[in-house]
Amino acid sequence: MLLSPLRAFLGLPISCLVLAVFSTAAPRTFAQDNYEIQVYSYDTVAPRHTMVEFHTNFTFIGSKSPQDGLFPTNHALHETIELTHGFTDWFELGFYLFTSARSGNGWDYVGDHIRPRVRIPAKWRWPVGVSLSNEIGYQRRQFSADTWTWEMRPIVDKQLGRWYLSFNPTIDRSLHGENSSRGFEFSPNFKLGYDFTKKISGGLEYYGALGPVTGFDPLRDQQHQLFPVVDLNVSPKWEINFGLGVGMTRSTDHLIAKTIIGYRFNF
Repeated sequence: MLLSPLRAFLGLPISCLVLAVFSTAAPRTFAQDNYEIQVYSYDTVAPRHTMVEFHTNFTFIGSKSPQDGLFPTNHALHETIELTHGFTDWFELGFYLFTSARSGNGWDYVGDHIRPRVRIPAKWRWPVGVSLSNEIGYQRRQFSADTWTWEMRPIVDKQLGRWYLSFNPTIDRSLHGENSSRGFEFSPNFKLGYDFTKKISGGLEYYGALGPVTGFDPLRDQQHQLFPVVDLNVSPKWEINFGLGVGMTRSTDHLIAKTIIGYRFNF
């Protein structure tokens, strides 16, 4: 039952998707990024409105010792502040401030990113929602093997009755750091949701990092995470999402709890 809306949305046989996920190639140096765990919807913040979001993520089971100069992730609390302002009905600009707290390391500034995003206006009446996010920014070397990165995130979503589907076939690149020679890499995200009531939705979110687009990494070096999630639609002004994620490869933190709390202000 779950695969039918997925196949209709992507227009591809499920076997092709599975084959793409488990393709293999050359190894990599890995750095975990669990500061903003979210599958994007296509919509942007309304003009002259500002969205304030707090992303709180706690790693219950992660790396327990320093790896390649990076702090361990086990029992790390990541708090991210996201500010997004809508300028037109097709353009918004977002800013992120990343922090991390862990026993033995204290509370640290991690980095910050800026994110412009454009979308197809709703008045065009496309059959699916389409937008494009570009995110560029800095992370301190203790938290990421790549200190400057660029993420291009196409977003395609669709509401089908009570079902909601969103696909983010993200392409990212290291601009400065250990993986800068790897070129563009494929990090797809996907969400399948279902409205149980007008205010409560449940679903499954997937997050992956497969490696360079020219040849994926071996499966053991890829990231694959699944998050059962709940969304509370208490008001158009609020965004509330929480879930518990399980990592499925050795390169992925194995158990993470995430919460997103956001509010839209009229300024």
